[in-house]
Amino acid sequence: MQNIRLGILREGKVPPDHRVPLIPEHCQELLQQYGFLEIYVQPSAIRCFPESDYQRAGCIIAEDLSHCHILMGVKEVPTALLLPDTTYLFFSHTIKRQPYNRKLLQEMLRRRIRMIDYELITFENGKRAVAFGHFAGVVGTHNGLLTYGKRTGSFQLKPAHSFRDYAEMRASYTGIELPAMKIVVAGTGRVGAGAIEMLNMAGIRRVEKEEFLQETFAEPVYTDLRSKDMYRHREGGAWDGAHFHAHPAEYESTFAPYTRVADLFINTIYWDPKAPIFFNKADMRAPDFRIRTIADVTCDIEGSIPSTLRASTIADPVYGYDPLTEKETLPFAPGSIDVMAVDNLPCEIPVDASREFSYNMMKHVMHLLLTADEHPMIERATICREGELTPAFAYLGPGYAHQ
Repeated sequence: MQNIRLGILREGKVPPDHRVPLIPEHCQELLQQYGFLEIYVQPSAIRCFPESDYQRAGCIIAEDLSHCHILMGVKEVPTALLLPDTTYLFFSHTIKRQPYNRKLLQEMLRRRIRMIDYELITFENGKRAVAFGHFAGVVGTHNGLLTYGKRTGSFQLKPAHSFRDYAEMRASYTGIELPAMKIVVAGTGRVGAGAIEMLNMAGIRRVEKEEFLQETFAEPVYTDLRSKDMYRHREGGAWDGAHFHAHPAEYESTFAPYTRVADLFINTIYWDPKAPIFFNKADMRAPDFRIRTIADVTCDIEGSIPSTLRASTIADPVYGYDPLTEKETLPFAPGSIDVMAVDNLPCEIPVDASREFSYNMMKHVMHLLLTADEHPMIERATICREGELTPAFAYLGPGYAHQ
């Protein structure tokens, strides 16, 4: 069998990302298992695993990866760095026709790149095989609590990126006294599970949604909502999850009651642009709109949450939203709503996040990638190849990929 040269990219997007798609330990396993494989690692001063670890694992440190057949990164690759006629794996953020990555997709087509998007690597049931979502939920929830503490002055937490790892971050909650507050979590998938794990670890009690809406508590509580708790068909009838996911435009939001009682909203749910938003800008101006802190882990710009005007950064994670002007303002100000919308949350605890992601790549993807290119799991995740969009993503052509 012909040798396969696999390269691990240095992250080039700004702000920089410290995560890796494969950790050194797993690279060593791959090299031992597949005699035809060579792994090259581009030097990086910010990667969460040092180059020496990769060298000890048997990888070759090389600046030039143009000879590699497969290139793996985490975030989008800057267009100027894309190599033609190469297979890439990273999060492209193009499948919702995101305007900020239109040129990226156009350039991948022009350079005849085969794009395999991690977000699209799924099992037959549609569930994602690899993701950083768990730690996005963990860190996003920590940041949401931190933001609420700053707004109210009732408690203090350190930023997630200041901890050595997840274990140290968890330990920081020992002995902390949280005030009475109500937290609503949207979504129960991988990201939502991370959020709930963090809330439970912080000692915050879960209550049923009916209690959450009707009762007053002397302690912090949360409730977690599924799609059926937040949407209904415009014509009524029993909830049908499959129909909702197939025809989201036929549904309307029922989230309004939670905006009147919740203090902190943690959004972890995947949002289809065809689906209704949770609430609109007029709703946010209503006198009874109580939410003043939003941790938008999903971070769809001007998507399901109107106040998510832009992504924030790890260095500056919170901005204010003024419901009256509908514009950005300073955070923690009277009348404003604080928005935490960091779009690379797992990067705050990069070692833990990379280990989990790499484990799932090894378990579900790497064998198929190296030995069975046409496997359905790989095909479902392939957006384009040889200068053409694949059939499942032809919708990206008119007005987006094709000028």
